[in-house]
Amino acid sequence: MRDKIILRCTECKRRNYTTTKNRRTTPDKLELKKYCPFDRKHTIHKEIKMK
Repeated sequence: MRDKIILRCTECKRRNYTTTKNRRTTPDKLELKKYCPFDRKHTIHKEIKMK
């Protein structure tokens, strides 16, 4: 039931992290504040689909 997702930085638009989430418990798109190594700061990362 867990799906693989990619977290993409909202500032540099690069894909930095991969993770899994349960679609039943969290049907909305995930939004986390994570460290972006390209910007060298903490930014908001949003979920995009894994192909």
